[in-house]
Amino acid sequence: MQYYQYCSVLTIAGSDSGGGAGIQADLNTFAALGCYGTSAITAITAQNTLGVTDIHIIPPAIIQSQIRAVMDDIRPLVIKIGMLPNRETVQIVADTLKGYKPIPVILDPVISSSSGKQLANNEALLAMQKLLFPMVTLLTPNLNEAAQITGKQISNVDDMQKAAEALLDLGSLAVLVKGGHLDGAELYNVYADRHGGRKILVYPFIVTSNTHGTGCTLASAIAAYMARGQSLPEAVASAGDYVNRALKEGRNVKIGEGFGPLNHFFKPRKLVRIPL
Repeated sequence: MQYYQYCSVLTIAGSDSGGGAGIQADLNTFAALGCYGTSAITAITAQNTLGVTDIHIIPPAIIQSQIRAVMDDIRPLVIKIGMLPNRETVQIVADTLKGYKPIPVILDPVISSSSGKQLANNEALLAMQKLLFPMVTLLTPNLNEAAQITGKQISNVDDMQKAAEALLDLGSLAVLVKGGHLDGAELYNVYADRHGGRKILVYPFIVTSNTHGTGCTLASAIAAYMARGQSLPEAVASAGDYVNRALKEGRNVKIGEGFGPLNHFFKPRKLVRIPL
């Protein structure tokens, strides 16, 4: 009898009680793309489509225990990191991952929610730059995050390219600057890596208020496609197409009174099986 395992991915991020972003969006994305999702929760947020009302930060020791529990038993093929609210959280995540054989890491440097609630303090951001950026395969900041990290104003695609180059200097193997907040009929993501890869990915603008969790979903989709065997540039392109389609397929859905979620399950995939 042939035994197999599922294609597994680990998300280290915060929980969204409204289900649209964070751990919940990550797990939905993994499942929709045929991967087995595992998780280590860094914070619990009281949140819905209208915004974040409260945050409880998980103690570092518990975060470490969650990561070790997964890494020591259900070995992920790729890791996605999201909300890291303070320096202590960043430190424990970096220290814990260093104890294992390197695995591709997608870091979405979440600083604030779409409603403007601060999700990571300045000390956390500085700690990410020092401890995590040099460890990660891909950094996926949005325009506001890229501007805060680089200190550069970003108002067009040319600025995004300059920001991507500046971010590469901070240590990650590759960068994807997300341009979802730019105005226009088309949206742009700018990709750059240390092997000389440079690409501007273009997507049609989707008119919808259901955009909650877009950044989490994109980073998780990249992780899922990499776990399925795609190269990093291929996974970035596939994930962008997936998110654009999820926005389109979810635009007429009414969930809550604010910014609703994407439609992660517009075309779900079967779980990928890897022979043992």
